[in-house]
Amino acid sequence: MTNTHMSPSRAGDFAEYYAVTWLWDQGYEVFKNCGCDGPVDLIARAEDGTIILIDVKTYRKSTGSKSVTSFRKTGDRTERQIEMGVQILGFDPRDRKCYFVEHRDETTYSRYRDEQQPQLDLAGSDTGC
Repeated sequence: MTNTHMSPSRAGDFAEYYAVTWLWDQGYEVFKNCGCDGPVDLIARAEDGTIILIDVKTYRKSTGSKSVTSFRKTGDRTERQIEMGVQILGFDPRDRKCYFVEHRDETTYSRYRDEQQPQLDLAGSDTGC
């Protein structure tokens, strides 16, 4: 059960730590941003040396909704993140699952995912978050 009384900052920390363990389960080495803000939360390195810059985003309860099941995705990539090739890794606190968000534009990650690592289930995992 997710703690519904967490501050937004604590909820973000919570999501990032789940993301780290999920990425480990996917075979990545993970490095965390030591600052409080910036365009990148995590850097993931695959066994072949491919680097993925990641911004972790959490589903949020919809504004004004009293429904426990009414959640929405938060945040799109900034122009800077798009230029850097940052990938959004979504975290759903309802089931504690992580997934890479598919972006409309071509990115380093999507090329890597589609051409190099088709065996990884990056849309969701029963063994990760």
